[in-house]
This record gives sequence, structure tokens and C-alpha cells, in this order.
Amino acid sequence: MTEENNNQSPESVDRPTKILKVSSSDEQDSERRTRMVQNPKGIQRYLVAIEYIGTKFSGAQQQAPHCRTVVGVLQSAFHKFIGQPVSIFCSSRTDAGVHALSNVCHVDVERISKRKPGEVLPPHEPSVVKKAVNHFLQRNEGDIMITDVRCVAADFHARYKAQERTYFYRLLSGPESLSTFEKDRAWHVPEELDLSAMQKACKVLEGLHDFSSFRASGCQAKSPIRNLDELNVIEVCPSPYFPSAKERETQNLMGESCGNSNQNKTEWSIGESSLGFGMRRRHRCFVVTARARSFLYHQVRFLVGAIKSVGTGDLTVSDVERILEAKSVTANGPMAPACGLYLAHVKYDLP
Repeated sequence: MTEENNNQSPESVDRPTKILKVSSSDEQDSERRTRMVQNPKGIQRYLVAIEYIGTKFSGAQQQAPHCRTVVGVLQSAFHKFIGQPVSIFCSSRTDAGVHALSNVCHVDVERISKRKPGEVLPPHEPSVVKKAVNHFLQRNEGDIMITDVRCVAADFHARYKAQERTYFYRLLSGPESLSTFEKDRAWHVPEELDLSAMQKACKVLEGLHDFSSFRASGCQAKSPIRNLDELNVIEVCPSPYFPSAKERETQNLMGESCGNSNQNKTEWSIGESSLGFGMRRRHRCFVVTARARSFLYHQVRFLVGAIKSVGTGDLTVSDVERILEAKSVTANGPMAPACGLYLAHVKYDLP
């Protein structure tokens, strides 16, 4: 699917008839505190947090003219809002099929009067930017949305000012085919996964290492040295999960909950004898968390690929140590597919 034409004439584009004003005085006071001194030319830089389902995107960064990208769709929506083209820069350049619970970008906007062309007006409030751009985004595929907007200084860069990035990776284990609700949202692993073994593999990979064995051949980073501040895996409730009254009662008696990583594996799966007509067996759901200042190209997916192989028994923890020490991607196995990867959070030091 091609992205929208960024050169479309502003006069030919529908605009919302009215942008709702924020009525809460607390929100207005909060926005005033977040506004920075404007650039002398009247250009305001906004920091924009976005969420998206990556399935229908060819990636975050702009590519060939007919590729639908996160940046391309955002630029088109901003163009429709302000009537002029903009350039958007993302903090993390996610690949095709990768999702984002919160990616962050920055954009410079100069507000020009439509009644008096050439007259520069005061910048829009962040809440106005959020509502207006989301209006146009929802007219697209509806798979991307702005979740937060803040005014920042003219030299604030979404990518280079990021202090930390956190990724989640979802794996669904079990022989049953994936639910329609989980399609392109997780990596389906038919085999059983050994949680304890995967956790041990994470401990080997956590910390400061040369991750040459865990980066794609096209990686342009000058150094393969990275510090993984966190790498772990836990078992969580499958989603969507609607426990029956009987299941809730059983969990309460056993003192278990969705956040309990020590639960028996049968908690999330229904036995064949208990399945009624039209009921499906639930998968076990595992989430790998990777947190660092920055990552190498495809690093998280190579890490998850190795961790999953330990979980299925195809690799041992000693094999993971050997792969890490080899410092060559040829020593590693295939990386995990993009569909299970989520950019969860980008951390900044904001006033």
C-alpha cells in the first residue's frame, strides 16, 4: 500500500471544522510549563509520542515513494493540518512489521495565517496539535496515533537526546494455531518453552559485551559494544484473556495472578476434557524485555532468536556463551520475526 501524497494542495484537503479547546485549567497550566522559548523565526519544535501497529508499514523511516512508512504517514497528516510540508525525525527506526507502544519523533512547525499569507502566528498548543493530527491519521488506516505532544527547545533531537530505549518481544507457545486476535502480534512457537532455561540465557547476555554475533550484516554502527541494562523473560497472561468465575476462584485459592512468573503452566491452558464446543486452548505467553541506551541493527531479534532456541532445547546456555564469544553473526542462528517486537518506551531527561 502506498503512503499518502505529501505534496497535495492544502486547499483540496478536508480539515476538521473545529478543534476542541482544552477546558481543564490544570492541563492548560501544564502545557504552559512545557512550552520552551521559540526559535526567533517563529518555528516551534514539538516532541511527539506515537503508537502504531507495524503490520502494514514498510518501516518507520521514509523510503521509496510508494512505500507506506510511519514517517511518511505522519508527515502527510501534519501537512494537511498546517498546510505546508514538514520533516519528521524518529528516535528509533523500527523495521517493517515491528510495532510501537511508544516511539518518539520531533517536528518543526511554523504557524502561518491562512487569512493573511505570510503572517506568522503564535504556535499551536500541544493539545491542539495532538487532536488535529490524530483527526487526519484516523482517516488513514487507523493503525497509528499520537499519544502525547510537548514543546521542546529548537536544538532538541528525538534520536540523539534519547537516554534509554526499551523493547518487548512476545512469544506464544503451544501447538494450536494462533487466534485471529494474535495474528501478526506475536511469534508463534509450537513447542513448549522452558522458562528457567531462557532466564539463564538472558543472564549470559545481559551487561556490557561485544554483540557482533547479534547484529545484522548491514549494521552501520561503528562499534559492536553495547551495554544491555536489562534482558529478562517472564510468563504473563495470554491476551485477550477473560477468565471464567471458576478459573478466578482457582487462582485465588492458589494465590496466583497474571503477574506470577512461578505459576503452573496449566493455569493458562485449558485441558482437553474441559474444552466446550467453540472454546480454544490458550497459548502460554512469554515476554522478553530488552533495555539499553541504544541497540545494534536487528540486535533484539537475534537475542530473542537465541533465547527461544534455548527454550525449545535446540541450544544450551553454554551454546549461547559460545555464540557470544565467537563475535560473528555466522555463529548465530536465525533471528526472531518482526511481528513479535514492540518498541515500548524511549526515555528522555525532560524539564
